[in-house]
This record gives sequence, structure tokens and C-alpha cells, in this order.
Amino acid sequence: MRVTHLSLTDFRNYSNAEVAFVPGPNLIVGRNGQGKTNLVEALGFLSTLGSHRVSTDKAMIRAGQDAGIIRARLEYNGRDILAEVQLNRSGQNRAQVNRSVIKTRDLPRYFSSVVFAPEDLALVRGDPSGRRKFLDQLLVLRNPRLAAVLSDYDRVLKQRNTLLKSARALGVRGNQLSTLEIWDERLVEFGSEIIDERAKLVRQLGEPLRAAYRAVVNEDHGPALVASLSILGADEDAERGVVTPVASQPAVSVESSTNEIFRAALVGLRKRELERGITLAGPHRDDLVFMLNALPAKGYASHGESWSFALSLKLASASLLRQESASGDPVLILDDVFAELDLDRRARLATAIESYEQVLITAAVLEDVPAALVAHTIHIHAGVVTNG
Repeated sequence: MRVTHLSLTDFRNYSNAEVAFVPGPNLIVGRNGQGKTNLVEALGFLSTLGSHRVSTDKAMIRAGQDAGIIRARLEYNGRDILAEVQLNRSGQNRAQVNRSVIKTRDLPRYFSSVVFAPEDLALVRGDPSGRRKFLDQLLVLRNPRLAAVLSDYDRVLKQRNTLLKSARALGVRGNQLSTLEIWDERLVEFGSEIIDERAKLVRQLGEPLRAAYRAVVNEDHGPALVASLSILGADEDAERGVVTPVASQPAVSVESSTNEIFRAALVGLRKRELERGITLAGPHRDDLVFMLNALPAKGYASHGESWSFALSLKLASASLLRQESASGDPVLILDDVFAELDLDRRARLATAIESYEQVLITAAVLEDVPAALVAHTIHIHAGVVTNG
């Protein structure tokens, strides 16, 4: 898969932009603040429905405008596709493929990309929410159907939390709240599928992660991923320094299904949930622990080790996608990566990505990028593509 052309209207600092891309490496060069990252952010949105920089779509619409448009021509297996999304300041976003209206959440079916940017250091050092988002975006890229499951879970979670808050305000006891059991079943149904799919993904990422880390660092520090599940008693509040006792749970056997464990966890947490008015177990409270040399990377890894881990995780994601995708390689996007690497790791990274069908790279300084990656260079100045 590759992008042949990107067109932007009222997106970030671009009133209009037209950029052509070629197979292989494409280098986008510009001083900081000129708009180079905005180009790859737009493409990343098409495949993940999110930005690697901000949490709200509205921040990507040009100041003073009501909407921004991303339009990309894509090519894979000899097929040409025109994918478009309109980001609206008010109301729902709108999407089209080949001029036919589709649900915005279906866009990832048509375009696959993996983005690595400096912000991804937060995967290692930041809150669990970022790691959950990483897993869920990769799940949707691999199986777009799961976008609906994630959406359904969020909807049920909001309804259940609303009910818990109302019960807390009215002083209702758990055994008087039969309606809650109905939402419990829906929460368990959707949540168990998400937990199981994440677990499968974590297992499959293991070897590609180790291979990518060796390729970039040229050492084996034993990078590993370990799931931390709230339905098994892991408490996200402990991450924030809030000391809360883990509720005792009804006994479940090791052969119990995720559904059974989840359901038992909700029973054990019922009193605390009614006291706090929130749902305390489920995939929205889980975490993914990154390990290096048998120690948690968060808190123990150096800046360089954390950076290398996050980069390797994204390269592992791209490797996993290319193994199973009928549409070919994902487009690999490296946003301002080479400036953080020494000469040896720059060369090693260039070797690691050379086989991908298309790679988009941004850099503030041309000399930071290995010569093998600069054959097709696009220059950006103040929101204008000056040459390509």
C-alpha cells in the first residue's frame, strides 16, 4: 500500500496543500513550526481516526474555519482509492471513499499506516490510557470490525457509570439495583472480547518487538510486554499514587473464561463501585507493562532505552501488519525521529526500514537523515510546499 497524493484544505496551517509521494522513502524537510508534521498527521488520521499529537479533532481544523478536509489517493494491488474525511468543528465528521459516503469509523479499512513520533515516548513513561490507545488502534488496523466493539463498550460503560452515579446519589444498595445487572452483562460481553483480542495481540507482538529492538540497538535487553488486568485485581489508581484496597473477588478457577472472571470481578467490586460511582474493572482500566532486562521500563529505563523501546514497538506493529495484510505493507511514518539518534542507530534504522513499500520521514535538518533516504525530498516553508 502507498499514498500517491495528499490534498489538504483548511487543515492545521494549510489553507490548501497538494503533495505527491513516490514509492520508497519520502523525506519532508522544514524548520520547526513550518508544517511538515501536519502532513503526516493528516495521513495518520485516515488510518487511526486520531492524531498522535492532540486528543481532539477540532485542533486540526485551521483557525477561523468551520471544517478541514483530508483527501488522499491510495494505491494497492493495482487498485486506486480516493479516501476523504471532513473534520467538522460542530457536528459529526464525514467520510467518503471513491466519492461514496461511508461511516467515518470504516476509514481504517482502506488505509493502513504506522506512525512513530517523539510523543510516543509517553507510551513508555506516560499513563496507561496511552498504552490502551496504542493497542486498540493496532487492533482496529488489523481487524476494522473491532472499531464497533470498542464503540459499543464505551457506550455501555458510559450508561453503567451514569447508573452508578445515580445510585450513589440516591443511596441505593447493590441488591436493590437490578438494572445494573443488565448493563453488567453487556459490559462483560463487549469487554471480554476486547480483553481477549488485546491479549492475543500482546502475544503476537513479542517476537517482532525483540527483533526490532535488536535491529535498532544492536543489543538484546529482553524487551517484553506484560498485560496488567483490572479484572484480576490490578488497580489503575495505584499508578496515580491513590491507595485503595483491591476488592476480594469470588474464587475462579484457572480454566475460567474471561467472561466468568470479568463477571466475578464486578460482583467483588460492587460495593466500591457504588461508593465511587464509577466502573472499576474492565479494559478501560487495564495497562500494558513494558519490560527491559526483567525490570519495568517505566522508572528504570534511561531516556535512550525508552526511546528505543517505543520506536521498536512501532516497528514491531508495522512488521505484524505487513505479515497479515492483503493490502501490502502499511505506510511507515517516522516523524522527527533521526535527530534523536546517534549516527550508528540512524544507519541501523535506515537498514531496518529499507524494505517497506513506502516510508514518509520528517526532519528539521536534512543532514540528520541518512543519504539512502533523501532521494525524494519535499521542502515545506510556512505552510507551503516549495518543491518536491
